[in-house]
Amino acid sequence: MDYQIILVLLAVGLIAGCLNTLAGGGSLLALPVMIFLGLPPNVANATNRVAIVLQNIFAVLGFKSKGVSVYPFNVWLGISAFFGSILGAFLAVDINEDVFNRILAFVIVGVVIYMAINPLKYFKKEENRNKKATLTSIIIFFFIGIYGGFIQAGVGYLMIMALTLVNGFSLVKTNSIKVFVALTYTSVALAIFIYYGIINWEFGIPLAIGQACGGWLASRWSVKLGDNWIRYFVMITASVFAIKLFFF
Repeated sequence: MDYQIILVLLAVGLIAGCLNTLAGGGSLLALPVMIFLGLPPNVANATNRVAIVLQNIFAVLGFKSKGVSVYPFNVWLGISAFFGSILGAFLAVDINEDVFNRILAFVIVGVVIYMAINPLKYFKKEENRNKKATLTSIIIFFFIGIYGGFIQAGVGYLMIMALTLVNGFSLVKTNSIKVFVALTYTSVALAIFIYYGIINWEFGIPLAIGQACGGWLASRWSVKLGDNWIRYFVMITASVFAIKLFFF
């Protein structure tokens, strides 16, 4: 494979790893880039999971090294999302190329609108881990697992919304739960895609190395420098990708 493609995948992986760990949206960049580099959409979707798994291993270790843990709450959500992901991954195995591109384009537009509005910006709630709130999150995360197993893109924002609105977790705790759950459900999705032989390892490995570095670095940052600039960059870039995916 051309070294220039490797460098592109490493760079995109680094950015995606940081974004996924701090909030979400990394796959909004990684997926279109792999499609534009020539991978069929279902292969790009499957290959992206190699990077997601490695990134989240390093992100989980990074949060652990900082003493951030929400055990056993994160385990219950991880188990729920694990079973949902099995359904989602099977839906993604043989999806039509044009259908996938249009779904991804609509997802990107939806996430960009969410990022622009930023509806949780002023939401404040005390942390709540009682039985009702925990059960509600477990049910929600089953469906998040279905979505994550299917396409992954933008799933971080769904998890942040659920953990903020239902349980009132701080951003640090939310991100630590998010990377653990993503590691759990993505592992089973990756196993399914490996079984069906739709992973391109030449693309997946450099992307994974970049995302692992991004996940490790971002999980250890106590302050997000230039957060607004990152958000604007993702919104503009993702919007361009969505237009190309839908119309071209």
